[in-house]
Amino acid sequence: MTNTAAAPTETTTEPDWLAALRLECQRTSQARAGARLGVSGSTVNQVLKGSYRGDMTRVKGLVEGALMDATVACPVLGELPRNRCLENQRRPFEATNPTRVALYHACKTCPNRRA
Repeated sequence: MTNTAAAPTETTTEPDWLAALRLECQRTSQARAGARLGVSGSTVNQVLKGSYRGDMTRVKGLVEGALMDATVACPVLGELPRNRCLENQRRPFEATNPTRVALYHACKTCPNRRA
């Protein structure tokens, strides 16, 4: 007796941000996509292969801001791309720059802050 029921098909859909990154790499290159995000081409390669061991949430935010036009409301700078917000969070404190001082204080309690 033969089983005529069709085997279930697996449909794997990747997240929108990953699809956007893959599309940007096809359009340009991994190195150029990485430069646009502020990461290396090898980081982009690892993310696309699923072998990246770094902070995937950060990469997602960078892609959403740089490639998908996601924005956040910054209490100091106003509306800005998500990737710019993440870049500002990673920059060191600069006591000689009034904007950096304001960002330092505002970022401590900002809802957009990464832990």
